[in-house]
Amino acid sequence: MAPNIVFFFSDQQRWDTLGCNGQIPDVTPRLDAFAREDATNFVNCITPQPVCGPARAMLQTGLYPTQTGCFRNAISLPRDCRTLAKAMKEAGYEVGYVGKWHLASDRGGENYATLPVPVERRGGYDGFWRAADVLEFTSHGYGGYVYDENGNKLEFDGYRTDCITDHALDFIHHYHGEKPFFLFISHIEPHHQNDRNDYEGPEGSKEKYKDFVAPPDLRPGEGDWEQFYPDYLGCVNALDTNFGRVVDALKERGFYDHTLVVYASDHGCHFKTLKNEPVGGYDDYKRNSFENTIHVPLLIKGPGFEPGRREEKVVSLIDLPRTLMTAAGCRIGEEIQGRPLQEVSSADWENMAYVQISESYVGRALRGSRYKYVVYAPDKNPRGDSGSDVYQERYLFDLKEDPLERHNLLGDKEYEEVRVAMRDRLIRFAARAGEGIIRIKED
Repeated sequence: MAPNIVFFFSDQQRWDTLGCNGQIPDVTPRLDAFAREDATNFVNCITPQPVCGPARAMLQTGLYPTQTGCFRNAISLPRDCRTLAKAMKEAGYEVGYVGKWHLASDRGGENYATLPVPVERRGGYDGFWRAADVLEFTSHGYGGYVYDENGNKLEFDGYRTDCITDHALDFIHHYHGEKPFFLFISHIEPHHQNDRNDYEGPEGSKEKYKDFVAPPDLRPGEGDWEQFYPDYLGCVNALDTNFGRVVDALKERGFYDHTLVVYASDHGCHFKTLKNEPVGGYDDYKRNSFENTIHVPLLIKGPGFEPGRREEKVVSLIDLPRTLMTAAGCRIGEEIQGRPLQEVSSADWENMAYVQISESYVGRALRGSRYKYVVYAPDKNPRGDSGSDVYQERYLFDLKEDPLERHNLLGDKEYEEVRVAMRDRLIRFAARAGEGIIRIKED
């Protein structure tokens, strides 16, 4: 029998905020226990697009953002895409969605940021629905609203992470279908609250986490992390608590042992420490190729995943749709990118992740187990151009010798063979992603 699937998704969460990935002090006891006892911890998971909407479009379709056209925020998911929800329903699943959607509105066109999302813009989630297209516009840390599948406004007063999880628990506690279910729980924490220029952790977060140990990439006097990191960790702790609530509910219903559970985030956060990155565009907390932006947490428990395993190979979020479809027994079209993570132990695993960058600049990156290679197209408009036929080199980093990416190795003769090999592989990845044969000029 196919397993139930629960995908617990956070927003703008750095991979190193989990205790099992090095966070000090203890912020994520439930996730750490999950990683230690039940799940495989993919410690080198990379997002293929460090922007909210494009990352979500990728997860719902298994296609790179340039393939769906959703290469920046405020581009709706094409209605004819075969999504995860549609594939799951074909395989006999009942589907549900809770939280932030961010795939219904079009800049300059139809806008559902604060309105009910029409069923034809929900990507196939036509059953249980407790969501808002742009959750940060319909809520704050405390208080707000989402809509149900009939367009009814559902208001809440408590802390947002708790209240969004309440809707997910409502699905789990009342599920009596004979089919397996696929439940996608999409939180916004620890994303900043746009209209208040703040991170809104639960009350008491500033005091609770005032003695945090800063990650080594965040240097004093740069960016806004010194002001906001305690609340950021408070958001992460709230996610951890609510992840535990979901696990407990699955156990209470007798579902847990037969449920594949995924924990992941769309991208990380550099806390405005990379102000010089944009070329023709803008950035605040993401939108670049650095580890603090593209390196994300990923834990998976279920059939095909070894409990307590720490997996060092490089994987991508774009592997997840094919992974879930494989677990569910879905028909998988040739167009679906990535590779099922059930095969990560295979000798031919590529150990590379391809990244598309938009909104700050039009760029591409290839992140391997040791090296990272980045190119960009400075003549392109990062808000209007999804890609380019011609790029020029921007960075080459040796992550083993320089994990903080301080030393650009382009032009270093000792790394010439590495540069050429990474360039050629990036060109092949771009072609595989449907971008044609790109050309890369040397810096």
